[in-house]
Amino acid sequence: MTDDRGSRRIVLVTGLSGAGRSTALKALEDDGYEAIDNLPLHLVETLLDETEAAALAIAVDVRQRRFDAASFLATMDRLRGRDDLVATLVFLTSDADVLQRRFTETRRPHPLAGDGPVAEGIEAERDLMRPVMEQADLAIDTTTMSGGDLRRHVGGRLGRDRSHGLSVFVMSFSYRMGTPRNADLVFDVRFLNNPHYVDGLREKTGRDAGVARFIEADRRFAPFFERFGGLVRDLVPSYADEGKSYLTIAIGCTGGRHRSVFVAERLAALLSEGGRRVGLRHRELSS
Repeated sequence: MTDDRGSRRIVLVTGLSGAGRSTALKALEDDGYEAIDNLPLHLVETLLDETEAAALAIAVDVRQRRFDAASFLATMDRLRGRDDLVATLVFLTSDADVLQRRFTETRRPHPLAGDGPVAEGIEAERDLMRPVMEQADLAIDTTTMSGGDLRRHVGGRLGRDRSHGLSVFVMSFSYRMGTPRNADLVFDVRFLNNPHYVDGLREKTGRDAGVARFIEADRRFAPFFERFGGLVRDLVPSYADEGKSYLTIAIGCTGGRHRSVFVAERLAALLSEGGRRVGLRHRELSS
């Protein structure tokens, strides 16, 4: 076992039942982590001392007997204090109505519901896990995410090929479909001329050259992007200096297909110029 700090990585995956914990764990396994589901909490540190795995992903949740948030956080504190590890706590959450629908569709019992309604189990678990969520390094709200969205999100933020520095993600979205819950910075570009009202552009996207030319022809675009791009570019190193590991920048327009897509593409390209790896996703284009 090496003593170089950060040479080994451990990700503890937890959260509300039905929020996507298994999907997140599988995404990490696909990325090369050794993944273990529902490992008893008292065995986590023992496993670390007995394995030479460079990257571990372990799911710990309320299925364990007498799960205790204080004990969980005490274990996490010890892991964070070790010199041979980079330890990350990931917490998956979702709205109660979405969780209830997922349990209804799968016909699985909620681990804390007993013989009572699923809704009571969901609320009991949320109360129990609240202190853990407050200490998470990465909290992911999966309310509006598909399984594929969650896998891309986890892989992008925790992929082994990323450095331990700040990971930047740019995404476009539609205000009609709601503001992304996991965004750190949100920008509205609905003031730009809308290609949706132009015949021949309506069915295209912000990735299309014709749409790009239309948006660039708006006299407001060039001065806006010069200031906007410069602001974000200058802010990113400051977030890194403050120790932030993840920064998600969301750009929205009405339909999430034209203006926000184009601006997101341009911003991601700008932020990548210095060699920084920047993730890019267009939520309403499912890519």
